[in-house]
Amino acid sequence: MNRALSQKFRFFTFISICLLSYVHGYNLKETYLAPYSIVEEPLSFTSFFEYLFANGLLRFRIPLLFIISGYLFALFDSRSYIESIKKRVKTLMIPYLLWSAIALLFTYALQQFKGSAAIIAQTGIDQMGDNRPYSEIGWNGIFFRWIFTPIAFQLWFIMALFIYNLIYPFIRWVLQKVPIIWLSFTFLIWFFPIQFFILDGQGLFFFSVGVLAQKKGIFLEKRPQWLSIGIFFILFVGISVIKTFMAFELEPNVIKTHLTLTILHRIAILCGMVAIWYGIDPIIKYTINQKWFLHISKHSFFIFALHVPMLPYLMTYALNITSNFWLNRITCYLLIPLLVIAISIAVGELIRKLVPKIYSVLTGGRGY
Repeated sequence: MNRALSQKFRFFTFISICLLSYVHGYNLKETYLAPYSIVEEPLSFTSFFEYLFANGLLRFRIPLLFIISGYLFALFDSRSYIESIKKRVKTLMIPYLLWSAIALLFTYALQQFKGSAAIIAQTGIDQMGDNRPYSEIGWNGIFFRWIFTPIAFQLWFIMALFIYNLIYPFIRWVLQKVPIIWLSFTFLIWFFPIQFFILDGQGLFFFSVGVLAQKKGIFLEKRPQWLSIGIFFILFVGISVIKTFMAFELEPNVIKTHLTLTILHRIAILCGMVAIWYGIDPIIKYTINQKWFLHISKHSFFIFALHVPMLPYLMTYALNITSNFWLNRITCYLLIPLLVIAISIAVGELIRKLVPKIYSVLTGGRGY
């Protein structure tokens, strides 16, 4: 892999993780946004803006991260399978378990105080839908949340990536034998969301694309001459805007509504990936050589791991104390994720300087 592609991977990894805070930082009354989600509150600038970004314009990030992950993993075929999996346990599963435990302990600590306990209950981000204090849930419930349904729900990406790494020999084999069939199958799994317990199919197509790109030597650095970035940008933004308006108007809990919004959502993501990947090269070339960017991008993993559950708790608190202020919701949406990113970088830098070995374990050796 050449320097230009390496820099592009680093830039998009950091930016995608930072934007994750804005995808998870919305304060709509609809607390979980799926591709087909509608908004059951009046259309306003705030609700439109938040839905447009959180469930539209910023959704290209995770597919890009899976492509990058697949490409990078395929680079090291010289390692034995056992050696590769051992390394992935260190870089993925140990951080997964540690950060899941940290999120549980952080939440439990906040539950010990009346004021913060009320914030936790009001936020209601438990994946099991049981937002009782952990002291009432019991050890079985805690264990299940630690392993399978972390309160730090963004960790699903790490679990999915580890499973794809486990089955990598099969993915590589099937891409060699029947690439079109495999990519078509995994594309359908992504396009019409399918999940088998902890095996999440949302990234399998893009991880496979990354593997194929590395094996076939597909040139990812520069835009193909035949590809019009302008058209893809127009489609990306236009479809996202149309879908956002439809989310306020269509009838809820109807298959037709779900199907229409899902199709628009997926098309917008594909257009956005192409437009963003090839359309901002001048920004990448300028930013990647700045000392401040090189410094803060070391903490990408810390931002990823730490931003939830801190972000939703801070967002709920901020909304409560600013409820009487004009435009408090849009202001909180713009500022609180930025604050969480800054806190994550500061905490990461502090731990890296004071206890670098712990930092290395927490990040799986990244940015060390």
